[in-house]
Amino acid sequence: MKVTVAATQMACSDVVEENVARGEALVRDAANQGANIVLLQELFEGLYFCQDEAEEHYQRARPFDGHPTIEHFQRVAAELNVVLPISFYERAGNTRFNSVAIINADGTMLGLYRKSHIPHGAGYQEKFYFTPGDTGFRVWRTQFGTIGVGICWDQWFPEAARCMALKGADVLFYPTAIGSELGNPNHDSSGHWRRVMQGHAGANITPIVASNRIGREPGLNGTELTFYGTSFITGATGEILTDADRSTEQCLLAEIDLNEVRNMRAYWGLFRDRRPDLYDPILTHDGTRIA
Repeated sequence: MKVTVAATQMACSDVVEENVARGEALVRDAANQGANIVLLQELFEGLYFCQDEAEEHYQRARPFDGHPTIEHFQRVAAELNVVLPISFYERAGNTRFNSVAIINADGTMLGLYRKSHIPHGAGYQEKFYFTPGDTGFRVWRTQFGTIGVGICWDQWFPEAARCMALKGADVLFYPTAIGSELGNPNHDSSGHWRRVMQGHAGANITPIVASNRIGREPGLNGTELTFYGTSFITGATGEILTDADRSTEQCLLAEIDLNEVRNMRAYWGLFRDRRPDLYDPILTHDGTRIA
């Protein structure tokens, strides 16, 4: 089974309707080129509001059920016959999550993933807005293969990728918002960001699709983040199949032969030779257990 996946990147305004229209245009562009699964970036409905701690941003969160952006892309998915993981700021009672809705190619809702790892640093103050996700790492059987989805900071953790691969993910998708570092403006993490995910791909024999945003976004207190794009798609051994630049709105496509990847994964023996009986330290914070 051959599947064409797409990574996209775009700059965002603070007008939801503009961003939804821009995202839809990228999805349509990808579908017109033959894409079966299309990834939009993290929190694409607006500016990356986590640059600051501001109570008014809590109002951006909306419930999963009846969410207008999700329902809009359900209609788009059904029309174009594409699978769409859609990032959104979720309100669930008095709790808020950074979430992704998984829409199958017929427009039906397959489920929800809530971001597990929540960062907190200069310019990325997500713990102010999001509770750590409670869904666990999940995979979904779509019309075009089984997919796993992590969100931004999740992509730095090999445990997340391994869990999704163990559950049967054919391809891993990571919607992202990452760029300059307010605490260290001379640091460029783009190469590190890529290499970590390339390692996940190679260690699990599982292709990866990563979509990052682009553009310069102001904060509320005179700060500014510059998002560095460089969205990419890897093959099963971590090789870059296609990638984007740092500043251009783009749509990247790559064809993946799922049967070929599954055969390679079985032949290589990485899952056959695992020793979960030795991995107890991973279940602790410091590598030891207190008796």
